[in-house]
Amino acid sequence: MALLRERRFLILLALGFSAGVPLPLVAGQVLRQWFTESGLSLSSIGLTALIGLAYSLKFLWSPALDTVAPPFLSRLGRRRGWLLLIQPLLILAILATGFSDPTTGPATTAALAAFVAFLSASQDIVVDAHRIEILEEKEQGYGLAYYVWGYRLALLASGGGTLWLVGALGWGGAYAYAAALMLIGVAATLASRERPAIATPSLPWGERLRISVVHPFADFMRRPYWLAILLFVALFKLGEALAGVMTTPFYRSLGFTREDVAAVGTVFGLFATLVGALVGGWVVARLGTAKALVFTGLGQMLSNLMYVALAHAGHDMPMLWAQVGIENFTDGLADAAFVTYLSGLTSRAFTATQYALLSSLAAVPLRTLGASSGWLAESLGWPGFFLMTTAAALPAMAIMIFLLWRLPPVRPAQVVEPIL
Repeated sequence: MALLRERRFLILLALGFSAGVPLPLVAGQVLRQWFTESGLSLSSIGLTALIGLAYSLKFLWSPALDTVAPPFLSRLGRRRGWLLLIQPLLILAILATGFSDPTTGPATTAALAAFVAFLSASQDIVVDAHRIEILEEKEQGYGLAYYVWGYRLALLASGGGTLWLVGALGWGGAYAYAAALMLIGVAATLASRERPAIATPSLPWGERLRISVVHPFADFMRRPYWLAILLFVALFKLGEALAGVMTTPFYRSLGFTREDVAAVGTVFGLFATLVGALVGGWVVARLGTAKALVFTGLGQMLSNLMYVALAHAGHDMPMLWAQVGIENFTDGLADAAFVTYLSGLTSRAFTATQYALLSSLAAVPLRTLGASSGWLAESLGWPGFFLMTTAAALPAMAIMIFLLWRLPPVRPAQVVEPIL
């Protein structure tokens, strides 16, 4: 307990909070609720999935943030300097997004939201590096726990809190509240201390590229059935991704209010996800990673049928609580098994790079194929759409069963950052 009371861990709690604030505002329920209330079509709302593409592609510019000194603020250190450059820009970008008007200029709102997502993904890169560098190896697990809980608290404050305040403050005022939450991250950055950078031998640019990118890819491609593994990773969350983008307009079409979505969909949904993740860890320990993936994957797939049940029930609050609880609980179960599986796929020599690439690949369906969800919902209707999202999980399950048959179980997972 004395260890956990150290300032470094409280700083990581606050930095995790800062990292979580922007996500609901530009790539989650808040923005989609705003677009839904502004009268945008389902096709347009579906395209908001593309806004969060920066979170999946952040590995492309992470080397620059890792090696280039921050302009004007380099005397504060490489990590703190970049954070104190990015965080004020994030505050301004969130404010600008909130005071735009998607009713008359949806493209402007979407462009500002995409800029927020880019800055947010950049902040994530620097926070992750700072977290690893300020802790000893034995402290990494505790530091990660503080970071994750800060992130989850931010999803409540920024997601549910912003939706609750819209009625009193309007969308601009609610986004201003969310921008003010970012000040917690600024204070944490100012209060943190940075270790001196370790001097490393200077290598030619081509050699650095080969070591950091080519070698991890080549190592992964030498393993049996590597292409099937990548297809499974990319498709495992497809059904959830398609359904998740349309959740907010679906609830709105059934007559549920903004406050209903905030209380049930955001607060209760997050609690159900956390419980599911805890139970999922127990399931993995009892069944092993491979069997747990099949078990939890089936649960995740079948839980989409609760959307169909809610579509037939209409404006039914008990059914809404049941749908949100079951869907988020099974997602948490599946996330625990999936993250363990991704961790076990990495080679010890390239753990960070391979895990970053695999986790980014897992998020690609949400950011790309998820953009088609609005068009599919308009074409199929709500029951047909959610039946289709249930069936969308079948290819991944078939690949998983094939890999179980052909490959031995993956090795025990290392402690790595979960997909948030």
